[in-house]
Amino acid sequence: MNETDRRTSCPPSPLSGDLADDVEAVRRAFGNSEDLIWKYASSGEWRIVLMYIEGLVNSDFIHSAILTPFLRKKTENGGGRNGGGDESDRERGGGLERSRERERETDAIPDRLGQLREEVLSAGDVGTIRDTDALCHYLLAGDAIVLMEGCKEGLRIGAAGGETRSVGEPMTQSVVRGPMDAFTENIRTNTSLLRRRIKDPALRIELRQIGSITHTEVAVVYVDRVADPSIVREVHRRLDRIEIDGILEGGYIEEFIQDRTLSPFPTVYNSERPDTIAAGLLEGRVAIVVDGTPFVLLVPALFVHFFQSAEDYYQRADISTLLRMIRFLSFFIVMLAPSFYIAVTTFHQEMIPTSLLINLAAQREGVPFPALIEAILMELTYEILREAGVRMPRTVGQAVSIVGTLVIGQAAVEAGIVSAAMVIIVSITAISSFVIPAPGMSISVRMIRFVLMVLAAAFGFFGILVGLVPIMLHLSGLRSFGVPYMTPFGPFSLRDQKDTMFRMPWPFMRKRPVGIPSERAVKRQKGPQAGQRRNGD
Repeated sequence: MNETDRRTSCPPSPLSGDLADDVEAVRRAFGNSEDLIWKYASSGEWRIVLMYIEGLVNSDFIHSAILTPFLRKKTENGGGRNGGGDESDRERGGGLERSRERERETDAIPDRLGQLREEVLSAGDVGTIRDTDALCHYLLAGDAIVLMEGCKEGLRIGAAGGETRSVGEPMTQSVVRGPMDAFTENIRTNTSLLRRRIKDPALRIELRQIGSITHTEVAVVYVDRVADPSIVREVHRRLDRIEIDGILEGGYIEEFIQDRTLSPFPTVYNSERPDTIAAGLLEGRVAIVVDGTPFVLLVPALFVHFFQSAEDYYQRADISTLLRMIRFLSFFIVMLAPSFYIAVTTFHQEMIPTSLLINLAAQREGVPFPALIEAILMELTYEILREAGVRMPRTVGQAVSIVGTLVIGQAAVEAGIVSAAMVIIVSITAISSFVIPAPGMSISVRMIRFVLMVLAAAFGFFGILVGLVPIMLHLSGLRSFGVPYMTPFGPFSLRDQKDTMFRMPWPFMRKRPVGIPSERAVKRQKGPQAGQRRNGD
């Protein structure tokens, strides 16, 4: 972490070596905030002050690794002229005045600080600070600060803790078979979950801070010798360009680093599953972990990635292939089903069997609206109910959305506002939208279907074709960190077709995908079809 990454609103002045002056400078920077705690302690000729932010540190660690060893040394030394013990957190009194008047032995002070670090404190993560700017930064990061009387340097001790959410199950990307742990809001917990899966020193975790006020920690994670260095540099370059006062969630960063802002399709993948992110890292992609959110970003993201689930690689290849085909079919149903129905019933009745056409005509006999208005009313009603179900309390949200959909749909049919066939089309479209594993892609196609519905109502099948051609051209021109979005379909890669619409068994996928640039063509397996050779013996 460089100096510019850790700038705070504290005045960048060097430590004075006077405990009273240094504490007062920090107090002024924090505006006498009540959660800023400082404690004076002395042992013989040693006089220190311990500072930390209440709620950001592990209190047990503070006492066991800092205070207890220091007081034990005092007992071993038999007290000393300042053997009165700890003073009150905010009492400076006569002892503080005496410390100002005490003659400092400048030659011995650095040796005392080093002795305190090496021989007294039992903490492992200990560093040196020299100015109040760094002191404020490490305080806000959850570290404890130890300053020694007469020393113009201080110690920062890694003591981050406090209340955090424990690792739980994924809420939005659940699977039937596979790991059941998910990322949390703590960046250290998230990086440790990746370390547990990729036990290799080549896993790189590079920290930085973004946000002039929030100073949010962001980690760039990749596997050295697997990820393309040019992509890693591009990720760092785009992150360095971000100038904003606060980052509260990964969505802030996603909009800053995406290749094209005005595009309905997501070009940055996000997941709350550590196994999904670890699999992407092994393919040569780069992860961006943001403190304060359980969703980790992954780049480059291709169109086909949004239809893949972690469960695809835990089940047999034939089952995974069937599920992927169902997902792609659901994608086209969500995008085209309402517009196809509007085009057929409005312009192309000759394509409908006679018996079915008679039934549809009988259903629409009392409907006062054209098919387009009918479809828009039902689609908007469903979107409203879906959003209401998400925002309502969890105990009643699901029940209200289901009951509301059934009651409103049936009442609308009985009232003659919409036809029963339109309710069926909207219901199939709604269910199919949940089949797509990535919510970002599902929302994108749900927006596009409204445009296709209008074109279908105006021009029939020709209008749908007019809408699909620009979408295909747009997808073909999209890139994610320099990688064509439609890879491996365009540009076409025969080898990468093993893991697109269908998944080949693992013995056949010997190499990493060509579509994702890698530093070198690294093989994932040593022998070709080793398992099949054993089966043939």
